Amino acid sequence: MNEPAGPAQDAGGRSETVEPGAPSPAGPARATAGSLAGRVVFVAGASRGIGAAIAVNLAEQGAAVAVAARSEDTGRVPGTIHEVAARIHAAGGRALAVPCDVTDEKSVRAAIAATVAEFGGIDILVANAGVLWLGPVETTPLKRWQLCLDVNLTGVFLVTREVIPHIRARGGGSLVAITTTGVEMTDRGSNAYWVSKAAVERLYTGLATDLRPDNIAVNCLSPSRVVLTEGWQAAGGGDIPAEMVEPPETMGRAAALLASQDGTGITGTVQRSEALLATT
Repeated sequence: MNEPAGPAQDAGGRSETVEPGAPSPAGPARATAGSLAGRVVFVAGASRGIGAAIAVNLAEQGAAVAVAARSEDTGRVPGTIHEVAARIHAAGGRALAVPCDVTDEKSVRAAIAATVAEFGGIDILVANAGVLWLGPVETTPLKRWQLCLDVNLTGVFLVTREVIPHIRARGGGSLVAITTTGVEMTDRGSNAYWVSKAAVERLYTGLATDLRPDNIAVNCLSPSRVVLTEGWQAAGGGDIPAEMVEPPETMGRAAALLASQDGTGITGTVQRSEALLATT
């Protein structure tokens, strides 16, 4: 009879479940310049904020980056996929602006197909697309609740499902979902945003077990502090003390470290950006 699976800790992340007989996760590998050379990354939700910072950083590490989001034209919130791709090109990197609505199955499939056609495959996914709603549950309109679930949860499911066969075909790679420290703040009540992100963490920590035999690392990453993105400001997130603010570039560096993993490295964990970087 198999022994029950036991908890393991890795690189500052919360506990994961390691199947009996499976290797323990290895320590983190430092992401250095050029460490992602030859790799192809699909970044969902990359037109601004954390997603844009991650796309730029991964390109700086040598990856070819699909900059994916709905934002093709400047709207109420600043930032477009074309602006981010142009920034990467100006720095000498490789990027493709890919229109993608993560809530639309056909749009996701078309974006993935365009990326594969341009770069020849996909090695890494960063699932960052998200919408913010922090109001109390009793005053949350159904359409806002549903939007959080559609974008923050179903959107992650769709892009993840579509890239898995491509990463498997490359012999392994990495999946990274961007979540939030708010998942742990149960003493501060509940809202649609935190609930949707908590579901993503369960999706990814479970998926890590499923994809370990395919040499695919699966992790969640959130800021350690508040990143004052364009979306946060547009949603009226409020004033944050300076000591509680984290630059988006910190998330870019932390994402690069997780992106460099495969199934033999860090996997099945929920990481906080500054804590992760402090271990490297």
